[in-house]
Amino acid sequence: MPTPQQFAETLTSIGISNNSHVIIYDSKNSSNAAARLWWMLKAMGHKKVQVLNGGLAAADRAGMSMTNEMSPVKKTEAYTFTNWQLPLAQLSEVEKKAMDKNYLVIDVRDAYRYNGESEPIDLIAGHIPGAVNIPFTTNLDEHGLFLSPEILRKKYEQELHTIPAENIIVHCGSGVTACHSLLAMAYAGLPIPALYVGSWSEWSRNNKPIACNS
Repeated sequence: MPTPQQFAETLTSIGISNNSHVIIYDSKNSSNAAARLWWMLKAMGHKKVQVLNGGLAAADRAGMSMTNEMSPVKKTEAYTFTNWQLPLAQLSEVEKKAMDKNYLVIDVRDAYRYNGESEPIDLIAGHIPGAVNIPFTTNLDEHGLFLSPEILRKKYEQELHTIPAENIIVHCGSGVTACHSLLAMAYAGLPIPALYVGSWSEWSRNNKPIACNS
């Protein structure tokens, strides 16, 4: 994670101010960089931020005009904020809470990675002992669009049981696609739980216990 000052400077450099209405998309159904940037803006308290449902592909299907040219950056006043305002979980906290029945650690990676069948990115396959697998792809329909807020809310209420948001930690491989599930929860009208930014990459390279289902 960048420091608040570093991220504020980056936003200013691309023409985003505290009052900007930011709409974000990417080329992966808005499930990759778009969801992470949405989370970062929400975490800094930005009020007007949205993600384009379905990303670039949805815009193309809708007949929106496309260009290969870079848009000019608009000059704006400096972005200001001092502290992240959404909860973050650290390695030591995850290790302590993963096996505690009062807490829930959610792994949003694909099932084959969670099960330890193979690992395309990190050096070790498997999952954090005690973590449950709710793949972020289950937030989407066959067209790559988010399920309705009603369906998402029902799904997560069933998965989360009665565990409150402050006792939930969400992670993925490197802290990016986990934000897609945090976005889905927010879209469903649910509170945003803690993000474990280090995720599986950090856990697996620090000699922590590893579980496999394969």
